[in-house]
Amino acid sequence: MEIPEESTLLRIFIGESDRFDHKPLYEVLVLKAREMQMAGATVLRGPLGFGASSRIHTSKILRLSMDLPIIIEIIDSREKINQFLPVLDELLEGGLATLETVQVLHYRHKDPGGKS
Repeated sequence: MEIPEESTLLRIFIGESDRFDHKPLYEVLVLKAREMQMAGATVLRGPLGFGASSRIHTSKILRLSMDLPIIIEIIDSREKINQFLPVLDELLEGGLATLETVQVLHYRHKDPGGKS
């Protein structure tokens, strides 16, 4: 798969406890991105954060949170990201989504035989 050198990064900030149809929202979003043949998606779990409510979410032992910050990053061409936005709008009840133009330096699959 080829993606343009100038691509778009969609970054979605949600909580770990966010669900869609009883499934983790981050999982639903990544699987939908894969289904739509996006170039890539990654889920990152944050140890500390706050959002619109200003409530601190932390992984500290004394303040265990069941709703740690989650960031989903999806990268592809602007066109494919724009096709994903209506899906995001349907699935996302709360949270934050941002778009950034990024320069892709390297995007290759290394096969098990050691060839790129």
